[in-house]
Amino acid sequence: MSKKTSAANVYFICSFAAIGGGLFGFDISSMSGVLGTKAYTRYFNNPVSYAQGGITASMPAGSLVDFLRAVDNWLNCASQSVGMLCAGRVIAGLCVGIASSIVPVYQAEIAPKEIRGRVVSLQQWAITWGILIQFFIQYGAAQVGGGPDDPNQPEAAFRIPWGVQMVPAFILLIGLFFFPYSPRWLATKDRWEEAIRVLARLHGDGDPNHPKVLAEYQEIEEALRFEREEAISSFRALAKPRIFKRVLLGMSVQMWSQLCGMNIMMYYIVYIMKGAQIASPLATASIQYIINVAMTLPAIMYLDKIGRRPALIIGAFLMMTFLFIEGALQAVYGQANTDKTRTDDNKDITWLIKDNKPVSSAIVAMSYLFVATFATTWGPTSWTYPAEIFPSKVRAKAVSLSTASNWFWNMILAFAVPPLLWNINWKMYMIFAAFNGAAFVHMSLLAPETKGFTLEEMDEIFDSGRPAWKPYKKVSRLDQLTRDIEAGNVKIAAPLGGEGGVAGMGANASNIKGKASGSIATAETNEVRAGEKAHIKE
Repeated sequence: MSKKTSAANVYFICSFAAIGGGLFGFDISSMSGVLGTKAYTRYFNNPVSYAQGGITASMPAGSLVDFLRAVDNWLNCASQSVGMLCAGRVIAGLCVGIASSIVPVYQAEIAPKEIRGRVVSLQQWAITWGILIQFFIQYGAAQVGGGPDDPNQPEAAFRIPWGVQMVPAFILLIGLFFFPYSPRWLATKDRWEEAIRVLARLHGDGDPNHPKVLAEYQEIEEALRFEREEAISSFRALAKPRIFKRVLLGMSVQMWSQLCGMNIMMYYIVYIMKGAQIASPLATASIQYIINVAMTLPAIMYLDKIGRRPALIIGAFLMMTFLFIEGALQAVYGQANTDKTRTDDNKDITWLIKDNKPVSSAIVAMSYLFVATFATTWGPTSWTYPAEIFPSKVRAKAVSLSTASNWFWNMILAFAVPPLLWNINWKMYMIFAAFNGAAFVHMSLLAPETKGFTLEEMDEIFDSGRPAWKPYKKVSRLDQLTRDIEAGNVKIAAPLGGEGGVAGMGANASNIKGKASGSIATAETNEVRAGEKAHIKE
């Protein structure tokens, strides 16, 4: 098996797992395309402002609690009232909440550090594909009957798009039975033999004695042994100052990813395009969804080269700029939608650009640039960064908290944006621009770079005492250990069968023989762990 084949295994597994992100995307845009259809507005009594906000927010509200995926889609598809629709979206949120918490953790734990950002970014790319596919399904379904403007349009205009959501959920359900467990999770259950075999399959071309596999095994074993020596429950560990600051950082990254304003562009883009009074709102919005998909690709390709920190800082600054410009254009050239300008097509908006195509074009352009910026920066990075900064003992719970932060603010904004669009119009853009300014300052001061380091080395980065803006330039311990194993300076026996499986956590002491630079590397590792231990006790 070649190295390309081994890498292909990681890409394939992480890509398939990212279908969970696709479900997220399906739900995000599950309302955007139907809002402009007569079937939806007629059947649900033309919900606007708080009523529409409540319907949209019910899905992220369910994700806060984190069920049977097919049940929620069936309820949405069969909805007979606003209450039943909201119930279906709450259950949808439960399902998507679980998937969006677990998928990035799983991807981060099975990926080699060199491509970890790339494969976790697949989560965001799948989200953008879910948004795009669902939108075009809705766009096509909106043409049933006499089209979206037909007063008697059949209910299939919104029932078909909601029912189709069951398909990717079923595919993911079946496929997961054939996927490997995370080697780090297997290690926590003392299933070392299985963990080694998974590492060999993913990172060692199937060879359990591959130097990189052995080096990663030692890293995982030593980190896990250190955590067990502390004998602190994972919940208590979350409250420890050295971990709690990372929990706050992870939650903040997900919070800013929502407060940046992307929800405006995804949930309610049809309203914005109606206000711009340019071309077909559904057609103009569809271009934005295509941009979202296409511009996520550069992040997938280059996030592991450029790094997480520049993506967060530059992205926040650019999004702030585009929103300030868009808000200023709305303020200067827009006007209230009064009885003189109100028509059946724009009655659900209160602010519009009237007969000024250059300004309308500029507003649409700013929306497109904003989405392109988010897609290349905060979109993928907001999933990658929280998934990699925590120790294994608390990773699942800490990432769940980060994702809960995402869904909490998602819920708040889904409910709040329609009233904001209805009541304060262009001022809403200024509010979200200010949030991006705050994110720019926050990430500049408190978000250290994590690219190129293993999950087990994150403690060194965050506990080094260095300011976030000063890069941590130490050579990766895993790389050094791999080179020492290849040179024969360190001997490690993989715990496969017989004594190895029994040795479990004690394998490191008896199976490692160091000399020359290998001894130095091992001593350095022990010194770092000892320093961390003392720091925790303090």
